Amino acid sequence: EKQVNVEIKATQARRSRRQHHPKSLKHSSSTLSYQSDDSDEAVDDLAVAVQVIHKRTLEGFAAWCAYVSGGSIRCSSALDPQDLKTMAKSVEHNAERPIPLLFAEALLLRTMESLGEQILQCPERLSYLLYKILTNAYVDPMTGATTFAIDLDELQDGLPQMECNSNPYVRKKQPNGKWELGLNFDDINESGIQCRENVTKTYKEPASCLVLVDLILCYRVPLMLKLYCLGIAGYIYLGSNMGDDIATAHNGTLWAPAWMRINYVQYTAMMDAAIWVFLESLLIFYTVWQRWASLGYSSPGIPGMLWFIEHLFNLCISALGGLWVYTEHSFKRKPWECAQSGVGSCADPRTDSLWIVLQFSLFYWAGRVLIFVLMNGKKVPIFIYGTPNQKARADSGRSCLALMALDLQVNLAWVLILTVCIIVEVYLLLPSMRGLDWGTTCGLDILGDISGMPPQRGVCTQTGDRMSFKCVSCLTSVLGGWCLVLLGSLVDVYFVFYLAASVVGSVMGHRRQLNDLKNTSLPIDLREDLGREALLFENTFGPAWQLVWRVMVRSLLVESLISPKQAAGLCHAAGISLEGDTPPTQREKVQKPIHLTRFPPLAGERLAFFFQSLKWIEACGSGRYNDFDSATDSLTGHLFDPGSIPSLTQIIPAYNEVVIPSVEFLKAGADPEDARNSSPDDSPGLGDLTVPPQGDGVNTNLAFMISQFPDEWVFMAKRLHSEGWIETAESQDLYHNFMKGKLTPEVIVEVRLWSCLRMQSVAKTVIGALQYAKALAVLPQIKKYYAQYPDKRIGEDHVEVILAHQTYGHSEGVERNDEAVQLLLQRHADDPLFLVFDLKKGSSPDLWRMVENFLLMRGGYVGGSLEQASVKCKWDKARACLRVVSVIPRKFPLRLGQGEFRTQGKACNQLNGLRFASGHYVQALDCNMGTFIGEGFKVPYVLRQFMPMDKEDRTAPRCRYLGFREFIYTGREGTVGKCHAAAEWTFGTIYQRFLSGMGMRMHYGHPDFLDGFWARNRGGMSKSSPVVNLSEDIFAGYNVRMREEASPHVDALEFEKGREATFNAASNFFSKISGGSIAVLRSRDNHLLCERIGILHSLSFYFTSVAFYMSNLMVDLSIYLYVMLFIVFNLAGLGPGELAALGSTFSTEWIVSMGLVTLVPQLCEMVLEHGAVHAIRHVVGGIFSATFFFIFQNKNISSSMKQGMMSGMARYFFTGRPPANQHQTWKDIYVTYWKSHYKPSIFLGGCYLIYSLLAMQNHGKGKLPMVLVVVSCIAWFTTPIIFSPFPRWNLIRQDLREFNSFITGGAGTTEREIAEVQSRGKKGTVRSLYECGLADEMSTWTESHVFVLFLVCCVKVAVGIFVMLLLPAEILDFLPVFVVALSFSWLVVLGYLVAGLNNVFLVLSFLVWPGVIPIAHFIVGDRVGLPNAWTRMPEYVISLAAFLYLLELGKDTVLLICRFIHDVMPCFSRRQSTGRMHECVRLCFVYFLVHQTQFIEAYIVLCVNLVTSTMLAFIDKIFCNIHTWFLLNSELARTPHGERYMEKSATFYEQDYLGYGLDLWSSDSEFDGSPREEDSRSMAQNPWGEAP
Repeated sequence: EKQVNVEIKATQARRSRRQHHPKSLKHSSSTLSYQSDDSDEAVDDLAVAVQVIHKRTLEGFAAWCAYVSGGSIRCSSALDPQDLKTMAKSVEHNAERPIPLLFAEALLLRTMESLGEQILQCPERLSYLLYKILTNAYVDPMTGATTFAIDLDELQDGLPQMECNSNPYVRKKQPNGKWELGLNFDDINESGIQCRENVTKTYKEPASCLVLVDLILCYRVPLMLKLYCLGIAGYIYLGSNMGDDIATAHNGTLWAPAWMRINYVQYTAMMDAAIWVFLESLLIFYTVWQRWASLGYSSPGIPGMLWFIEHLFNLCISALGGLWVYTEHSFKRKPWECAQSGVGSCADPRTDSLWIVLQFSLFYWAGRVLIFVLMNGKKVPIFIYGTPNQKARADSGRSCLALMALDLQVNLAWVLILTVCIIVEVYLLLPSMRGLDWGTTCGLDILGDISGMPPQRGVCTQTGDRMSFKCVSCLTSVLGGWCLVLLGSLVDVYFVFYLAASVVGSVMGHRRQLNDLKNTSLPIDLREDLGREALLFENTFGPAWQLVWRVMVRSLLVESLISPKQAAGLCHAAGISLEGDTPPTQREKVQKPIHLTRFPPLAGERLAFFFQSLKWIEACGSGRYNDFDSATDSLTGHLFDPGSIPSLTQIIPAYNEVVIPSVEFLKAGADPEDARNSSPDDSPGLGDLTVPPQGDGVNTNLAFMISQFPDEWVFMAKRLHSEGWIETAESQDLYHNFMKGKLTPEVIVEVRLWSCLRMQSVAKTVIGALQYAKALAVLPQIKKYYAQYPDKRIGEDHVEVILAHQTYGHSEGVERNDEAVQLLLQRHADDPLFLVFDLKKGSSPDLWRMVENFLLMRGGYVGGSLEQASVKCKWDKARACLRVVSVIPRKFPLRLGQGEFRTQGKACNQLNGLRFASGHYVQALDCNMGTFIGEGFKVPYVLRQFMPMDKEDRTAPRCRYLGFREFIYTGREGTVGKCHAAAEWTFGTIYQRFLSGMGMRMHYGHPDFLDGFWARNRGGMSKSSPVVNLSEDIFAGYNVRMREEASPHVDALEFEKGREATFNAASNFFSKISGGSIAVLRSRDNHLLCERIGILHSLSFYFTSVAFYMSNLMVDLSIYLYVMLFIVFNLAGLGPGELAALGSTFSTEWIVSMGLVTLVPQLCEMVLEHGAVHAIRHVVGGIFSATFFFIFQNKNISSSMKQGMMSGMARYFFTGRPPANQHQTWKDIYVTYWKSHYKPSIFLGGCYLIYSLLAMQNHGKGKLPMVLVVVSCIAWFTTPIIFSPFPRWNLIRQDLREFNSFITGGAGTTEREIAEVQSRGKKGTVRSLYECGLADEMSTWTESHVFVLFLVCCVKVAVGIFVMLLLPAEILDFLPVFVVALSFSWLVVLGYLVAGLNNVFLVLSFLVWPGVIPIAHFIVGDRVGLPNAWTRMPEYVISLAAFLYLLELGKDTVLLICRFIHDVMPCFSRRQSTGRMHECVRLCFVYFLVHQTQFIEAYIVLCVNLVTSTMLAFIDKIFCNIHTWFLLNSELARTPHGERYMEKSATFYEQDYLGYGLDLWSSDSEFDGSPREEDSRSMAQNPWGEAP
C-alpha cells in the first residue's frame, strides 16, 4: 500500500511537471494506458500506480515465464508454453486487467516472499511456485472472488535440507530419506528454472584443489588470449635482433618469414592444437561430472546437445588439425654460418614456395580464429533477462545499438592493452632468455629440427649424461627461466591494465568535471546574486539555498568539525545568520569569499566536494532525458513537488559490532594490563587469555581519539560551553572531568557520541544514514506535505532507516550494545528510524512478552505458538519504550546449516531487513559508514538516475544498481589506516569509473543504491550460500550482469566508509576477501558468466572478479621461482657474469613490485582531484609505509588463496575494527602469521642463504643482491612489529615474557585434549605453540579430502626425486649424518611419551642434533671439515634442507597411509577409527620433528621481534618519538615518555595556537573589507572568538 501511495504521488508530480514543461520531449513510450493521454483530463492515478507496482513486482515472474515457454523442459509436461506466454503478457500488458486483481497478485508474491524466508534468494523457484498457485487459483462462480492457496511446505522446500546439511562436499541423509550433498540457494533456484516438483542438488561445487580446474576452465578464454599474445610476441622477437644472432636475426620479415619463423608458425599450431584438445577434453568430462544431475533439463549454464556438439567438434578439429600440420610439416635447421647473413647460401630454400610450406599451418590458424570467435562469442542473455520486454530495455538505455557501441569501445580498449602487453614481452620478457635454451646451453637436441636451432655440444649431448647432476641442473635452469617468463606474461596484463585504468579513468574524471574536486585552495564565493558558487547553489537547490547552507554548517558544528566562530562566519559568508530566526546584523551582512584552506581539512574537503558536485546536479540532476529546470527540479523550487522524490529504504545489518563506545572502554587502555590478552568473560588472570588487548598500554582510548582529532575535541568543548552544557570551555578540563566522572549524564552521552563518530561504530552509520531524512525534513515543500499527516514522522513516506540487529536482546549479544541501540532510538524518535531484530530462543523475556502482546492485540493468535520471528519496531515517545510495528513469523533460523557450513551472516541479516523494506529503492550500509548532511541533500538528484523525471515508462529503471564514491575516513587514523584507505579509495574512484566505462562494474559492497523491486524479485541484495558466497556482495553484481542490466557509477555523491586501522585487523580483512575470491571460483554464477560473456569482455570480467588476487598469487610464486632459479643457475655454473655474456636480462636485478605499480592509479586520481603538488607529496611521503604494508598484504592474499584452494573452505574473519592504537601482542601476531608469513619467510631466507653461499663459492661469477627478495623476506618478518604502536620497554618485556610462555606452554599436549585442540584451532584461540601446530596438523590430515592429500604427496615425491637428481653426490653424502641424529632424537621422543610428556626429554630432543657434530666424521669421513668448514658450508646447508624435506615427505607418507586406513577399513567404529587417526597425527607431530621445527622457528620470530622492537624503542627514545609520529600522530609523538597524553597539559594543537578559527570576516568596514589590525591580533590570541 505504501509503495502504491508513493507511486500515486510520483504520477501526480510527473503530470504537474509536464504541465510546466509543455515542450519537453517524450523519450520513451509505454504500454500503460495513461501515456496515450497527456491532456488535462482527470487520470485514474490509483489505477496507473497499481499497474506500475504490479508490473515491477512481477517483473521477474514475467521473465521466468518468457524463458521457460521458450525452452524444452524434460519434467514439465504439465506446463503449457502458451499459458506461460499468456501469463508473461498479462504482466507486461496489464492496463486492461482489473485493478483489484493486479493488487492481489502483487500482494500474493509479497506474501510468498515473506513466508518463504530465505527462499526470497531463489526468485526462479518463487516464480515456478507462483505459476502453480495462479494456475490452480479458485474463482468463486457466485462472487467472482479469487482464492490463492499457498502450500507452506512446498514453498519452503529446500530449507529443511539446508538446515540438515549445507556442506556441498559431504553426503548426508536428508529429511526426505535421500542421501545427498549439501544444498545451497543456487540449487533451489535452479530447481525452479528446471520446473522440478521437488528441490534437489543440481550442481557439484568443486572440493579443495579441484577449484584449480574451475579456474583454468572458467578463464580459459583470457588465458588463451594471453598465450596468443605471448605467441605473437615470440614471432616478432624471432626477427627483432634482440636475442642470439642465430635465433633472432635473418629470420625473414613479418609477412615473409624464413628459417625459425617458418618453423615457429608450424610448431605453435601443433602446440595450440594440443592445448585445445586437453582443454576441451577436460571441459567435457568435468562439465558432465559437475552437471550430471541437471543434464537433460533446460537451464542457463546446463550443456545441451548443441553444446556437446560444438565442443566435440572443436576437440576433433583441434586434434585433426594438429595431426594435419604435423604430417605436412616442413622443419629446417638454421646453419650456424647463417647467424650473420640471410642471403646467398644462407637463404631459406622454403621461402621460394612459402605458401606451399605454410598453407596447412595458415589454414589451421584461420580455422582456429574462426572457431574461437564463433564458440566464445557473446551470448545474450547470459542468464535470464532482467527486463523481459525488449522495447522497455531499449527505452532504458540498453538498446542493441547502445550495447554495440559499448562492445566496440571495450574491444578497442582491450586491443590497445594487449598490444602494449606484446611490446612488453618482446622488449622485456623474452630477452631474458637470450642464450638460454636446451640446445645451445645444455647441448640437448631433443627437439631436433622443430626449433630450427643448429646442434650444439654440451653437458647433455651424450645419452648417458642426461641423468647426471650437470645435465639436470642445466636443463632445470632453462626450464625455470621459461616458467618465470610464462608467469611474467600472465601478470604483465595486470600491470598494463592498471596503467590503462589510471589514464582512461583520469580522462573520464576530467569529462565528469572532477578537476580540483577536493582542492581546498579554490575560494568559495557565496555572495548573493554575485558569487559563482552562490549562483550555482541557487540554480541547483532553488531560492531557499541559504536554508540548505545553514543546515550544512550546523551539521559541521554539531559534529564538532568546526568551531562556533567558524560556523557563524560560514553563514555570514552567505548573508545569513547561524541561528536562522534572527536577521543578520549590518556587520554580518558583509559577505566575503570562503578560503577553505583556513578550515579543518575534513570540513574543507567536504565543502569543496559539495560545491564541485553541483555542476553534475545542474547537468544531470533531473535524470538523463532533459535539461535541469530549477523551478520544478530543485529541492526548494517554487514548483517542486515532494512526490518527485523517490522513496528509499536504508538497511544497516549489525551483529555484535560496537554501537556506541562505553564509558569503561573510553577510560581503559592506559594500564599495561590493557595491552595484554584478556579472558572472554573479562576476569583478569582467569580463563583463556585469548581476547585482544583493550588499548595500547600507554594512553586511554579516549585520549588516543583526542590525539587523532585534537581540533575536533576542542571544537566540541567550545560548542558544549556555548550551549551551556559545561562551565568551562577548556578541552583538558572536559577530558579530566570525564575521566573522574564529574560530568552530567547528558554531557557523557555527548562525549560518547563524539567518540562513536570517530570510530567504526553502528551509531556512526545510523546517524549518517539519518542525514538524508534530516535533509528532507528541513525542505519547505516537505514540511508542507507532512503538515497534512500529523501522525507521521517527517520524511517517513520518502525514507526509512532500518537497523537490522541480529543479536539485539539475545544472549549471544552484548548488553551494552542493547542499551546503546535504545539510546539511539530514543534520541532519534522523531526520525524514520526502525529496529528489526531476530526473535528466537535465547531472546530476552521482555522481547517475547512485547511481541506476544502485540500479536494478541491484533487477534487470531494463540499465545505461545510462536517459535521465532522477525520483528520490526520503533521508539514510542509517549511510553518511552519500543513499540512493535510488524511481525513476520519464521520456521527456520536466519542462518541455516551446521558448524562452519552455515549461511553467510550479513547477507541473511540484510534479508531480514529487506522483508520489511517499503522503499522503491534500497541502500545497504555496513556498520562502518557515515554521511555528511550535504551529501544527503544530493541523494534525490542521484536517485533520479534510476528513473529520470521525464521518463514515461516507470516500470523499467535505467539501472538496477547505482554506485558512487566512498571517502575512507579511517585514513585519518594512523599509517595503517592511511595505507588501507588509499587502496580502498583508489578502487572506489578511478578503478570503478574505468570498470563502469568498460561495462563491467560489479556491486562490490556498500553503500550502493539498488532497485528495491529488483532486490525482492531477483534474489535479494546479496547471496548467502555457504562455501561459495563468502564475498556476498559481488554476487549481486553478478546477478545484474547475468540478466543484462546496468550498474553504473557516479562521482557526484560520496558517503564515508571505514576500513581496518590496525595491522592485524587489516590482514584479517585481506584474508577474508582473498578466501572469498577462491569461493567465487566455485560458484555456478562465475562459470555462467565466463562461458557466455564474450571474448574480450571475458578479460574485463577476469579483472572485475579475481585478477587482483590471481596476480598477487603469481607474483608471490615468481619470487620463490626467481630465487630457486638462481640457485640452479649456480649449480649449473651460470653466474651473473655468464648470463651477462649471453646477453640475458637475468643478469640484472628484477625490482618491479605490484605495490609500486598500484601507486600509479592513486597518483593519477590525486592529481585530478587535489592537484599535482598535493598528490606528489602524499604519494612520495607514503612510499616507505605503502611498500612494507602491501608487500606484507600481497603475501597475505597469496597465502589465503592457497589455503582456500587446499581446504575447500572460505572462512569469515571477524576483524573487530579496533582503534588504531590497539596493542598487537607478539602471541597474537605469531598465531596470525606463523603459517602465512613466518614459515615462507624462513624458507625464502634459507633459499637466499643457499644462493649466497653458492655464489661466494663460485669465485668471479658474480652475485645478484636480489633487493626485492631480501626486502620481501624482511618485510614478512618485521612488518607486524613496525606497524605496532608504542614500542615501550615495559610493553616489550611484557610481550617477551608472554610469548615465551606461549612457546614453552604445555596446553593441548595430552591425548584427552585433542577435541579441544581442534576446536580452538578453528576459532584461533590456541593457548600454546604446541596446540597451535597440532591443531593445524589435525585440520590438515583429518578434514582435507584424501584425494587432495594423495595428490599433494605425489607431487612432493616427484619433487623429492627431482631434487635428488639435481643435487651432486658431494651434497647427498652428508644425509647419513642427519639420519643418525634423527635416530637418537626418536629415542628421546619415545622417552618423552613414556615418561608422561616430561619436558626434559623434549628439550633433549633438541640437544641431540648439535651433539651429533663431533661424531660426524665417523659417518662420512674427513670430508666433514676438509679443506675447511667454510668451504663445506654450502654442502651442510643444502644437505640439511634436503633432509628436512625428505623427513616431511616421510611424515606425509605415514599419515597418508593412516588416513587411507581410516577411510577404507571398516574394522573399527567411526569414533575409534577417528581416535586412532588423531593419535597417529599426534605421534608424527613430535617424531617427525614438526613441533621441534616450529619451536625453533618461533624462537627465531621471538628474536626478530625483540631486535625490531628494541631498535624502534631506541629510535623513538632518541629521535623524539619518530616512530609514534610515523605510525599514529604528532600529538602522541610530542608527549614525553612516561607521561600520558592529556594528563598534564592540553592538546598541543591548542598550545601551538594552530586553531582554524581565524576570523576571515572580522572587519566592520562595508567598503574595502580589509580586516582591522587590532581584530587580527585579538583573533591570533583567541582563535575561537571566545570572550576573554
